[in-house]
Amino acid sequence: MALDAAEAGGAASAAGGVVRLGARVRQGRAGAAAYAGGLSLVVLALTGAVGLALHQPWLFPSLGPTVMLFFESPEQPASRPRNALVGHAVGLVVGVACFYALGLSGQPPAPVGGLTPGYLVAGALSVAVTTVVLTLLKAPHPPAGATTLIVSLGILTQPVQLVAMAGAIVLVTLAGWALNAGLLGGEARRL
Repeated sequence: MALDAAEAGGAASAAGGVVRLGARVRQGRAGAAAYAGGLSLVVLALTGAVGLALHQPWLFPSLGPTVMLFFESPEQPASRPRNALVGHAVGLVVGVACFYALGLSGQPPAPVGGLTPGYLVAGALSVAVTTVVLTLLKAPHPPAGATTLIVSLGILTQPVQLVAMAGAIVLVTLAGWALNAGLLGGEARRL
C-alpha cells in the first residue's frame, strides 16, 4: 500500500488517520489511537521512572499535553521540539519571576493554603506573559501555560524541583522527537 507525500509526513494524518510504523502502514482511527497512546505511555513511564530513581518531580501535569501533541498531532507547529523546549523554558522562568516578584515564597502553595489575591495575580500574570513571549518568539506550545501555573502557584518552586522539571522537559522532547523520527521512516521533524 502506497502513501502519498502528505500522508507520509505525519504520524497520524488528521483527515485520514494514517499511521506509519517503519515499513508498515496502519490506517484508520484505531491505528492512530494505538500509536499515540502507546508512545505516550512509554515516554511518560520512562520519565516517571527517572523521577522515582532520583526522588524528584520528573512527572508533572504539563508533560501530558506535551506528549499528546507529539504523538497525536506531530505535524502541528505546537508539536515542534523547539517550541516545546522554548515554551516550557519560558513558562518556568516567567512562573518563577511572578512567584518571587509577588512575594509568595513564604506562603504555602495555592492548592494547600488556598487561592490568595497574590496567587491570583501571579497565576494570571504568568500565563499572560508566557503567552505574549511565545507569540513574539513564534513558538506556540499551549502546555507551557500549565508549566507556568505550576510554578507561579507555588506547587514546584525549589531550585532542585525546577531543574528536575527542565530535565523532564528535555527528556520528553528528545524521546518524542526520536520516536517520531524513527517510526516515521527516519524522517526527523525539524527543530
